[in-house]
Amino acid sequence: MTGRLAFVESPVQLLNVLEWAHAQVTGAPGTPVAPGPSGAAPHGLAAVPGPRTPSRTAAGRPGPERSGGPGRTAAGGLTVVVLSPTDPMSRGQLRRMAQLARDEGFTVRWQEARGGRGSLPRTLRDLAPLLRAAERIIVGDPFSRYVQLLLTLFGPKRLTVVDDGTATMEFAAQLARGERLVRWHRRGGLGPRELVLAPVSALARRRLAPGRRRTVEIFTSLPVDPPEGTTVTPHTFAWTRARFGPPRLTRGADLVGTSLVETGVVDPDRYVRAVADLARAHGATRYFAHRRESTDKLHRIAVETGLEIVRPDLPLELIARRGPIGRTVVSFPSTVVHTLPLALADTGVKVAVCEIAPEWLRENVSARAQGFLSGVAGTAAHEVDRLTACAGPSVERLEFG
Repeated sequence: MTGRLAFVESPVQLLNVLEWAHAQVTGAPGTPVAPGPSGAAPHGLAAVPGPRTPSRTAAGRPGPERSGGPGRTAAGGLTVVVLSPTDPMSRGQLRRMAQLARDEGFTVRWQEARGGRGSLPRTLRDLAPLLRAAERIIVGDPFSRYVQLLLTLFGPKRLTVVDDGTATMEFAAQLARGERLVRWHRRGGLGPRELVLAPVSALARRRLAPGRRRTVEIFTSLPVDPPEGTTVTPHTFAWTRARFGPPRLTRGADLVGTSLVETGVVDPDRYVRAVADLARAHGATRYFAHRRESTDKLHRIAVETGLEIVRPDLPLELIARRGPIGRTVVSFPSTVVHTLPLALADTGVKVAVCEIAPEWLRENVSARAQGFLSGVAGTAAHEVDRLTACAGPSVERLEFG
């Protein structure tokens, strides 16, 4: 048996596989790591120096320093397969995360799964022996057509789904309701491609659900309502806290970008105005871009707001934990309003979420998408400040909780 086999397609998925492996070794979700006097690391954890101030192209990358954690033990018997995307920013972050995983002792296999004609059958042929021998399969994106196809060909007896952003919430809800798996921002009915792949998706949905011959675990930092029989393991970013930081805090605020414009949900003009309002209200100087944000939109934000655009080369949770990071981090509804309070526990950083006003949405956005965005903001941890719609002359600040 090869033991455990993980399939990842994004940097965040790979980070969460490392977190899951760490939780397997520690035996329970980690507790926040409190810094010692003067920001020093607690006894038994070596403080890892943060990188230099982020530039416009990178926000630091992990060095060879170690915290003394059980990385090598966690890595035993786990092979991570990177189903490489085509997006250059995603590929760059994934390569850095893959090296970090190798430094921790994991076996990482880079698979050019989307490398042109013939890549699909070649990938299936290359991975078939590993799939047949795997005792457990870990996936990061249950909505991925690639992952769904792999699950239909090789149904695992033990399956773990790790977080892939807020999509985990929608996955758990759809699975519990017995619905077909559709990403929350998709509109309309089945197109030609979806009709062709419908049998694959239907079988994959059944294999992603717990049953008499299959156990299913969801490893998540998000509030989920999964089907009966599913094991939910809390994801507390214990590995990230043990491995990095605590960070140096800057006096100002940082903004976190989102790809809601790129996915066709939010009007670009409204979005840029909201970013400008947030920057003025909170004294922000930096804008951490989502890896899928377009260059044209980021250039416009830089010109119209004066914000420094930072293109992180690792998931934001790692960048923030290493620092430097603002004492306040403001985000639109996204995964970070759930994950950053965990990764930055006991650092003194405040996280705030700005709700999406209905008038920012494009005309063809579904009511389902609107409800999902409201749910992401509404279910944020009690440590997160909630801000009303941000566009306008002022920003109303709400109390914690």
